[in-house]
Amino acid sequence: MKKSLLILGLAITLFSCNKEQTASGGMKTAYIDTVKLMEEYEELKDLESKGKVKSDEMARELEGEAQKLRLDAASFQNEAQSKGRQWAELKMQELQKRERELGIKQETMMRQLQDEFGVKRDTIIAQMKKHIKEYGKKEGYDYIYGTGDAASVLYAKEQYDITADILKQLNEKYKGDADTTEEPAEKEKDTTTTAK
Repeated sequence: MKKSLLILGLAITLFSCNKEQTASGGMKTAYIDTVKLMEEYEELKDLESKGKVKSDEMARELEGEAQKLRLDAASFQNEAQSKGRQWAELKMQELQKRERELGIKQETMMRQLQDEFGVKRDTIIAQMKKHIKEYGKKEGYDYIYGTGDAASVLYAKEQYDITADILKQLNEKYKGDADTTEEPAEKEKDTTTTAK
């Protein structure tokens, strides 16, 4: 009887250990360095470059108007004494109005930049997340974590880092979408040739 209880206890122990190994050993996880992903994704880099060019153009336009306002303010100070108090008050009101309008124009330009490029950036990030989700399903991952500024992983072995794979795929996809030199019929022909 003692032998049968011992064998039964041993069998239960082996069964429970085997079950724990399947649960923990069967999980496939990985992580992505989200900061690196954001810094090295070509489409985001291109968008940021376009945003900087547009921002610089707007800044030059505003600087020209601000410079003209500064020159007018300097000449106002020189002319104020010679043209009288009434002229000085009217000119001061005009300069203050121009200064307010310039501030409003600057805020409008900043909002326009944010609206235009913020929406595009959000769209790109949504596409990245979708790609990562599809990648995870295709490769059989149970979890893909993100590291970086908003870190949800404090430590992971480097062997689980799939950032380079994701970056490579995203950049290839972006370059493929941007490369429209190949005819659609040629693409279809290439696909059918490789499928055979």
